[in-house]
Amino acid sequence: MTPGPVWIDLANSPHVLFFLPVIAELHRRDVQTVVSARDFAQTVELCRLMGIEAETIGEHGGAGLVGKVGNLAGRVRALRAFAKRSSPAVAVSHNSYAQAVAGRTLGIPVVTAMDYEFQPANHVAFRCASLVVVPEVFPLDVLRRQGARPEKTWRYHGLKEEIALAGFEPDPGYLRQAGVLRCAAAETGPVVVIRPPADMALYHRFENPLFVQLLERLKRLHREQQACVVLLARTSTQAASLESGGFGELLWKNKPLDGRQLIAGADAVISAGGSMNREAAVLGTPAYSIYAGRMAAVDRALVAEGELTLLRSAQDVAALDLAKKPAAPVPRIGDGLLMQFVDRMLEVAPS
Repeated sequence: MTPGPVWIDLANSPHVLFFLPVIAELHRRDVQTVVSARDFAQTVELCRLMGIEAETIGEHGGAGLVGKVGNLAGRVRALRAFAKRSSPAVAVSHNSYAQAVAGRTLGIPVVTAMDYEFQPANHVAFRCASLVVVPEVFPLDVLRRQGARPEKTWRYHGLKEEIALAGFEPDPGYLRQAGVLRCAAAETGPVVVIRPPADMALYHRFENPLFVQLLERLKRLHREQQACVVLLARTSTQAASLESGGFGELLWKNKPLDGRQLIAGADAVISAGGSMNREAAVLGTPAYSIYAGRMAAVDRALVAEGELTLLRSAQDVAALDLAKKPAAPVPRIGDGLLMQFVDRMLEVAPS
């Protein structure tokens, strides 16, 4: 047993699904948890949807670097106050550098997981961490440069999405119950989920005109009732921009969806980020990346294995063949990697 709870900080919406089975496994072992969540994207709303009790602390600092730095300082102060109240034994996140700094400055062991080697803030989180958790394909030379010494690094086999999807049971009726299948093409055409770029992230400092071309093609398919398109904006600001750009009819405007069920039921996932594509690959749904930045090693491995297709040109977009996927059972993901992660996390906590 740990002398205090495990403190989990959720800084972005994908972290909710990543830590959902982790929290369940900790509770199964009678380990208490306390959770903080940043009010960014749909993180807080997803916590409510998934039944995670979380204290909302801080928000996004915006697209500018100055705003991010100021926001980081303010959130570190607020997280330090939260930690002083809750007295955690260990602080755990998926690269919440605010939590890493807060934990380190309070003498709390810090565990940080990460799977993207080109995130500039790795330098902060890795140096503050007692344990750095990365997939085995994460380049060793980059780990060393970013402050992750070999003796404090655990490199695991597989994808972090195998932790997020451990024990996941697909619901065949979910898309209909959630209202995704209301469009005219739902019965005959493919359900296509599309995720825009993380245009306020530190690692995403550019525009991708190819993404607009993709949206134009999907809008035509949607209007011609050849596809049911679900466009998932990351933020309200991004949603407003997509609306004003003429893509409002594709936008999902209802309550947050369970991303696991959505991906399992969809016929294709096209994302300008990473987590949704990897979840699709794990669940056997065709996955396409339109990400314009430097590709993570985990994604390069998926491309090499034929589990992820890159869209890099107008020709790729025009040639994109979207169809209903063949009927097949959704793969069941075991809990082996989840158990290893929880074991490693608890080893860092004082006994």
